[in-house]
Amino acid sequence: KPGKEPSKADILDFMDGKVAKWWMPDDVAFVGEIPHTATGKIQKITLRQQFKDYRLPTD
Repeated sequence: KPGKEPSKADILDFMDGKVAKWWMPDDVAFVGEIPHTATGKIQKITLRQQFKDYRLPTD
């Protein structure tokens, strides 16, 4: 919704029913800015390095 920052639950709830259950993410991580190359592609290597020590939360 405009003016509201989404939460992890908001994003997962939005995807529920629109995306197959096996495609649903295990977690959602927020970043300040998505790194791009000079041609505008997402720098997946940079994101992988940024999140290399990330562990899924255990509930």
